[in-house]
Amino acid sequence: MSMFCYQCEQTSKETACTSVGICGKDTDTAALQDLLIHACKGISWYAHRARQHGVTNHEADVFVMESLFTTVTNVNFDTADIERQVDEAYEVLKRIRSFYEKAVANAESAHDKPVGPALWEPEDGLYGKVKQGEAVTLAKRMELFGSDVTGLQELILYGVKGTAAYADHAKILGIESESVYAFFHEALSFLAENPTDIDTLVAMAMKVGEINLIVMEMLDRAHTETYGHPVPTKLRTTPVKGKAILISGHDMKDLEMLLKQTEGKGINIYTHGEMLPAHGYPELNKYPHLVGNYGGAWQDQRKEFDDFPGAILMTTNCIQNPRETYKARIFTTGLVKWPGVEHITDKDFTPVIEAALAAPGFKDDSVEAYTMTGFGHNAVTNVAGTVVDAVKAGKIRHFFLIGGCDGAKSGRNYYTDLATSTPDDTIILTLACGKFRFNKMDFGDIDGIPRMLDMGQCNDAYSAIVVAQALADAFEVGVNDLPLSLVLSWFEQKAVCILLTLLHLGIKNIRIGPSLPAFIVPNVLNVLVENFGLTPIDTPEGDLAKMLGQPI
Repeated sequence: MSMFCYQCEQTSKETACTSVGICGKDTDTAALQDLLIHACKGISWYAHRARQHGVTNHEADVFVMESLFTTVTNVNFDTADIERQVDEAYEVLKRIRSFYEKAVANAESAHDKPVGPALWEPEDGLYGKVKQGEAVTLAKRMELFGSDVTGLQELILYGVKGTAAYADHAKILGIESESVYAFFHEALSFLAENPTDIDTLVAMAMKVGEINLIVMEMLDRAHTETYGHPVPTKLRTTPVKGKAILISGHDMKDLEMLLKQTEGKGINIYTHGEMLPAHGYPELNKYPHLVGNYGGAWQDQRKEFDDFPGAILMTTNCIQNPRETYKARIFTTGLVKWPGVEHITDKDFTPVIEAALAAPGFKDDSVEAYTMTGFGHNAVTNVAGTVVDAVKAGKIRHFFLIGGCDGAKSGRNYYTDLATSTPDDTIILTLACGKFRFNKMDFGDIDGIPRMLDMGQCNDAYSAIVVAQALADAFEVGVNDLPLSLVLSWFEQKAVCILLTLLHLGIKNIRIGPSLPAFIVPNVLNVLVENFGLTPIDTPEGDLAKMLGQPI
C-alpha cells in the first residue's frame, strides 16, 4: 500500500509523502481521508444542484464542512474514526441524492449526468475502503491530467479545507452562512468534474480567497461578539506554582468551557500555541486562573508536553504523536483525534481535571517573564492617528507583517533573523504560531507604540487586512502603495486559504517560505509571479534591503 500527500509544507523531500506522512499519518489513514474527500465531492455534486432548485440540507452542509476540516494536516489520525465518517458520508450522499432527485423530478430543464464521486458506493470493511481510497488519490489524477492541472485542483481543495476550518470555528460560536455552505458545495462539485482549464482553475482559486475573507470576518465577529475586542495585554510566559492544565489548538469556546469547569478547583490554566491570543479577549482574560502561556509553537509540543507536570487538552489541529510519558494525561476534543488518546465528546472535561489533580503540578514559581498580545484591528485602528502621525514625522519608516504557520523544517530561522534585523524605526506585525520564533524578544517601542504587535491567531490575518486598509485610507493610497511588506511562513491548509485571500484582494509582492508548496509546480508559480508578484524568500539581509528599497 502507498500514499501520495503533499498538502503541507513538511512533505517528504519537498515532493510528497509516499510511504508514511512526516506528520505521522499512515497509509490507511491517508487512503481513507482521500476517500472521505471523494465522497464529499459526490455529496456536493448533488447538494450544489439541489440548491439551484431551492433545496438545502443543513446536515449535508455541516458534514462536508467538518469532513474538510477533519482532513486538514494534524487533525484526525484515528483510522477507525475516519472509516466511520466514510460510512456516514455514504448515508449523507444517499439522502442528498434523494432530495435532489425529488427536486428535479418535475423540472423541465435537462438534468446533469452524475459524475464519478456522485456514483460512489463504499466497499465493505477497512481493506476495501482503503483500496478505494488509493484508487482516487491525487497521484491517479496526475497520471491523467498532469502536475499543472492537479496542482491547481489541489490549491483549490486545500484552500477550501482551510476555509472550512475557520467556518467550523465560527459555527461553534453560533455564526453560520448559507452562502458559505453553498460555496463549499460549489467548489467540491467543480472539482468532482475534474476541470482542466488553467484560467478556470485560477479563477476558482481566487473565489476561494474571496469566500475565505467572508469567513474570516465571520470568525472575527464570532470572537469579538462573544469575548469582546482584543485589548493589548501583558501575559506571563513562565509557570507559577500549582496544579495545571495546558490547552492547545485554536478553539476559544473549549477554553471558555474549561475555565468555567475549573473555577475554584485550584488548577491554573495555561495556553499553548495558537491559544495564546486568548489572553487578549476581556471575557476570557477575566478568569484569574488563566495564568499565562506555556511553551511555543506546535512542532515543539512533544518535549514541552513531556515537561509539563499537568493535563493537556487538544482542541483542534496541531497534534503530534504523543509520547508514552504523557499519553495518559493528554486528551482530545472536537475534530482532533489520535488513536489511544481519550477523546471527550460531550465537553465535560472532568477527566482532564482529574488528571491535572493527580499530576504533581509546578512545585515553585519560575522567574517572571512576559510577552504582549491583543493587538487586533480594533486596538490598532483606535491609535491609527498616532501611527499615521509617526509615519508622517519620519519616526516609522516601514511595516513588516512577519507571521504565519510555523513548522519544524530547517530554514525557518529566516523569520527570526529577519525580525531581529528590522531597523528600529519599523513596526513588526505578527500573527499565528510563526510569532513564536521571536515574540519573547524585546523590540522596544516607537513613541509608546510597541515595535512588535501580535495580532492573534492565523485567522486574525483578517485584522491585518483591516489595519492595512485603514492605513491605506488614511494616506489615500492603495494597500500596495503602503510602506508595508508581507513575509509569510506557511505550513498547512489554513495558510493556503489566507494566501488566496490576499491574492484575491490584489495584494502583491508577498514573500513566502521557507519552501514553496509542492503543489505549486513551476508553471503554476509562473502564473502567480506574473499576476501577483509572489516571491519565494531568499536571505534575510537581501530581502530586507529589497523591501526597504535599499541597494544590496
